[in-house]
Amino acid sequence: MQSTIKSAVNKLSIKLSWLPHFRPGEHTLLIVQAFIIGILAGVANVLFRSTMHFVHDVIFVGGSRLLQIPEWGPGRLLLPLLPMFGALLLIPLSLTFPGQVNGYGFPKFLETVNIKGGVIKLRNIVIKTLGPALTIGSGGSAGVEGPIAFVGGTVGSGVGQVFRVSGERMRLLIAAGCAGGIAATFNAPIAGVMFASEIVLLGNYELASFSAIVISSGIATVIARWFYGANPAFPVLQQYDLVSPFEIPLYIMLGLIVGVLAVAYIKIFHRIRKKFERLHLHPQLKPIFGAFVVGCIGIFLPQVMGDGYDFIGTVLNIKEVQVSTFIFPIILLIFLKMFATAFTLGSGGAGGVFAPALFIGAMIGGSFGILVHALFPEYTATAGAYAAVGIGAFLSAATHAPLTGIFLLFEITGDYQIIIPLMFSSIIGSLVARRLNADSIDTVELTERGVKIHAGREVAIMSSVKVKDVMREGVPTVHEHTTLSDLVNVMINTERFHIPVVNAGNEMVGVVSIQDVRPVMLEEDIKKIVRAIDIATEKVITLSPYDNLNTAMERFSTKDIEEIPVIDTHYPKKVIAMVTRRDVIAAYNKEVLKKQAR
Repeated sequence: MQSTIKSAVNKLSIKLSWLPHFRPGEHTLLIVQAFIIGILAGVANVLFRSTMHFVHDVIFVGGSRLLQIPEWGPGRLLLPLLPMFGALLLIPLSLTFPGQVNGYGFPKFLETVNIKGGVIKLRNIVIKTLGPALTIGSGGSAGVEGPIAFVGGTVGSGVGQVFRVSGERMRLLIAAGCAGGIAATFNAPIAGVMFASEIVLLGNYELASFSAIVISSGIATVIARWFYGANPAFPVLQQYDLVSPFEIPLYIMLGLIVGVLAVAYIKIFHRIRKKFERLHLHPQLKPIFGAFVVGCIGIFLPQVMGDGYDFIGTVLNIKEVQVSTFIFPIILLIFLKMFATAFTLGSGGAGGVFAPALFIGAMIGGSFGILVHALFPEYTATAGAYAAVGIGAFLSAATHAPLTGIFLLFEITGDYQIIIPLMFSSIIGSLVARRLNADSIDTVELTERGVKIHAGREVAIMSSVKVKDVMREGVPTVHEHTTLSDLVNVMINTERFHIPVVNAGNEMVGVVSIQDVRPVMLEEDIKKIVRAIDIATEKVITLSPYDNLNTAMERFSTKDIEEIPVIDTHYPKKVIAMVTRRDVIAAYNKEVLKKQAR
């Protein structure tokens, strides 16, 4: 049987041997990969949303019925049990995949994509689907967009691994997957492209990469529309108009307010995150505590729970309302949503910050619109128009990605009239936020760890490697009273030309280099008189083991030196190692080669 099949295959191969060998070009292969990623990202998006809706129906809706939690009354005191139960269900997942489930994981994702080669394990599709579904579906204040982008990026990384692509191509395929995930979520393919280009690729892309992102975004949107129809994320029941040119200054003022509040949101979010990091409580219990706080807020204002999309739709369609009965709850929701999101994700709940940013922006714009429309009814649009502009402007300011905010709102509303005020508010909001805070909500955590992700690929690579990874331990030292003759012998025997000088307490009091020794090296009369401390440089530039290589290169350039002592972080006068400029350059070259090989 096997011989018959083998014979048939050989005959077929002979008959087809005249055909030319088809080898697709790089651009053709990239398009094929983008199609595959778009399809898979669209399907992954459908599975993600289905999982989250299922969890919401079981835990939040079913739990409310089981506990008989009313809309108002004493029974609402049981509401915190629902998000707490979701946080409790996170524990097995967190224990199974430690360090990969809890908190806002998008900054680490950006670091992986732009610095660490972009190889992402496929299990992250399950982790980033179940974790956020349990948190958001049970009432935690977080968004699905960051996790969906992560899932789409994982799909792109998986395709890249199958095709064994290079580091730069891998980065592009991940961005294409992210674009597909975002586009399918909002039914907004252009916004997906802008998200991938501005946020994932940090604004660094070429025409070839742009085409792959566009294809993936478009295909994923088609898949999502096939399942859910061509419906926007928020139902918009009215047309928004620029009623009067006098509104332009009002929209500029809205941009200024948005920029300031976006910075407040970033600072609140990361300060609460750091407080939870220092909190003396078991790590698995922190998300439950955070869920309890969010549930307590939800007793009085349930709009802060979940992604808040339903209430965003309500505010977008505001027309005429009483200022006294509506504006104050909306203003309160601005700040309570900030705190609810910070407690959910800062404590270790799973999810993203995209949807909360949309919610906060809608509340800022809605409350501002209610106020100005009450004051100038003949010259201003309804509050819903300002709420829509607030969404795009706040998202732009919080993420430092104005094009993403502008195109997202344009696609959601489908109204070209809103573009002009949206451009003013988004650009002004982004400029104010950048001026007040150099980092977006996605990059603060990276900057705290010394990773300068926006500074360029070279600086980013240097920032990702620590001094402790390249320093040389077992460094020779000399006592401050060591004679020049003995010091020269130490340099010759150890082949080291920078020797730390220490006192009787083994504390560094200076450094002697070959340049310090050379002027008196041949003076035999004084070689036994001059001591190490006499020629040592007492103002020593030092490094810590946890400084990055970018910092090290800056210190090397300060005085054009070749070797720097590394000190103990707890005992700043104790030398534990030395690091050379040559070691730093070698480490950088190694990292570059490693990323090119991936």
